[in-house]
Amino acid sequence: MEIEASKLQQLKLIRKEMTRFMMNYKFGLDEMNTKLKILQEEFQNIHEYNPIEHINSRLKSPESILNKVYRKNIPFSIESIKENIHDIAGIRIVCSFVSDIYMVSNMIHQQEDVTVISTKDYIKNPKPNGYRSLHLILSIPVFLSDRTESVLVEIQIRTVAMDFWASLEHKIYYKYNKDIPKSILNELTNAAEVATDLDYRMEKLHNEMKIVKGANTNEDLSLLQINNEKFHLPSVFLESLLKDEQQ
Repeated sequence: MEIEASKLQQLKLIRKEMTRFMMNYKFGLDEMNTKLKILQEEFQNIHEYNPIEHINSRLKSPESILNKVYRKNIPFSIESIKENIHDIAGIRIVCSFVSDIYMVSNMIHQQEDVTVISTKDYIKNPKPNGYRSLHLILSIPVFLSDRTESVLVEIQIRTVAMDFWASLEHKIYYKYNKDIPKSILNELTNAAEVATDLDYRMEKLHNEMKIVKGANTNEDLSLLQINNEKFHLPSVFLESLLKDEQQ
């Protein structure tokens, strides 16, 4: 009975440690999601253009982490997992255009409490199958009741076209149990080239539209819009602001 009680106590400690471990990654994901949502809302309400189409995030399950531990043949310990598995917390940012990807990346780099651990640019250097995306591994501080933990978060930034291609490739990859027929692999690679061409064509069109819009602007400058609520600024207030600017 003493042995059984000892094992039970040990299991309880392991479960508590794993719970704490997973919660840290959830908190790190929450921290980074908040930062990105602030940027997204700022662009939506203040700037004329929002480079972020949408944001998705996910936390790997303990089962998925364990499978990766076996695949990578690494020791099964909390420290080993922290050191070798960097995508437990993941965020995908989808942008409209390629230039938006690097704009968002620069904004992330400028966050004072975010440390960029590594960058993999699969846009300038695509994978052999045509995969394109910008990958960042970030270290995020998580402020707990008794200490501060540094948590790694992987961010993938891509365009809508890149995201569509990657989603299709992922489905095919698992449908064929990772052994994709060469003919289909060639078609996927060709489709990636088509998606890349579409990205650059659409960005060129977007830039041309900005020039046209700049030449034909007819904006109501008294209108203030925050979170889809519209407010009209009194003319007296606008005149007062203009006087302050001139002085």
